[in-house]
Amino acid sequence: MNIVFLGIDLAKNVFQLCGLNQAGKPVYTKRTGRKELLQTLANIPACLIGIEASTGAFYYWQREFEKLGHKVRVISPQYVKPFVRGQKNDGNDAQAIVVALMQPTMQFVPPKSPEQQDIQALHRARQRIVNHRTATVFQIRGLLLDRGIPIGSAVSRARRAIPLILEDAENGLSSRMRRTIAELYDLFNDPGRRIHFFDKEIETVFRQSEACQRIAKVKGIGPKTATAVVAIGKGTEFKNGRHFAAWLGLVPRQHSSGDRQVLMNMTKKGDKHLRTLFIHGARAVVRVATNNNDGHMNQWVNRLKERRGFNKTTVAVANKNARIIWSMLRNDTGYQVV
Repeated sequence: MNIVFLGIDLAKNVFQLCGLNQAGKPVYTKRTGRKELLQTLANIPACLIGIEASTGAFYYWQREFEKLGHKVRVISPQYVKPFVRGQKNDGNDAQAIVVALMQPTMQFVPPKSPEQQDIQALHRARQRIVNHRTATVFQIRGLLLDRGIPIGSAVSRARRAIPLILEDAENGLSSRMRRTIAELYDLFNDPGRRIHFFDKEIETVFRQSEACQRIAKVKGIGPKTATAVVAIGKGTEFKNGRHFAAWLGLVPRQHSSGDRQVLMNMTKKGDKHLRTLFIHGARAVVRVATNNNDGHMNQWVNRLKERRGFNKTTVAVANKNARIIWSMLRNDTGYQVV
């Protein structure tokens, strides 16, 4: 048995293995439990392992497999799906993973250390609380709109308007509806404390990271974006800055053929939260540049906005920032203002 490529279909308790030799011929199949998985891999000579980025534990398993001497590559599920043959089952999934692993042009998910995962967890937890608060505001807004009382959807407007509505005895709200809105308003206020906690944690990470301090000198990059970016490491998994921007989904979608090139809206691939932070920061840069034409960057932004409009300029600035930051991380350099 000469296993060169090994595909593992990860799950919570049961794992399916499929091994191929150098010629791509199946030479090994096994179904094992969670407790026996590491011992099973310890008995297999070092090989190239492919796993799918479809379970929250794939970074953990990647590190554990590498401790046993194996090389591990993580593949996005969308790149595995075209290689699935037959019905959906663990055996076919493991075989599809190992076949995808063998492709010479396959793109892999960059690895993350436990520290990088800690930072990512901060951002994900904070975003979850923000989404919860936003959903509560929208529900309050909808309930009041049903009674003919419109309020703005922005959090700041809702915070000011709802207490006034509850105090107004002549707006037609019943006592039961007032109690309902009051409870939802308490639920709306509660996430603020938790968001403040996560903001302080992110600020602490930002102050303690030299890389974050360097990145934050780029226009449109603040503590949240800087800490989210350093969670990807030094960017060694990306060939160049454009590859990093493409991973973030900040490049145009193509529909080209022959000598006819058609560029469409951005692909929106990759990390949605990180891409959103880049876009928000770039939007601020474009707005500030409107009233300040000093400097090469502002002049470029204003010229581009005149030709292509505000939104496309925002994406272009986000793309440029992503490339600049990749170069700074990759080469361990500071930001040089042109």
